[in-house]
Amino acid sequence: MSHALETQDQELRAHEDHHASLRLWLRLLSCTSLVEETIRQRLRDQFDITLSRFDLMAQLERHREGLTMGELSRRMMVSGGNITAIVDQLEKELLVQRKVAATDRRSFRVLLTVSGRKTFARMATAHEQWVVELFSGLSERQQEQLNGLLGHLKTGIHRTHTHTLEQESP
Repeated sequence: MSHALETQDQELRAHEDHHASLRLWLRLLSCTSLVEETIRQRLRDQFDITLSRFDLMAQLERHREGLTMGELSRRMMVSGGNITAIVDQLEKELLVQRKVAATDRRSFRVLLTVSGRKTFARMATAHEQWVVELFSGLSERQQEQLNGLLGHLKTGIHRTHTHTLEQESP
């Protein structure tokens, strides 16, 4: 295992005497980190692009009418300053453009350019193939089972979170 991936292997912190839930949590973190780092590296190597720039383009691909900087910031859960820097870079590469909003001349929407759509389509195809490859250690049935189990976990976490918020509100 490479040093970079080894340092992201959160599971190495787990011990047999830890609760099964803690060991599972660390395994999920490790898997997520390994997949994300592999995707980051391949995007850099094959397309000379960062994961955050790819993610921003993915948001714009889903919203052909474009998104405001605030919408991008909320969807990507990063600061407006980070979004501005990413948009500036992509705009210099002619992959995105800013268009003044028809309803409010002071605001604008960010859209993929034709070149941006073509570039993103190539990257998205490769990205999907990488994910399929990374999950190929599981059969289709195992992937469906894991997806179902993680869905149950997510539902349970949402319930717990909602219950906690209800108890905390006055």
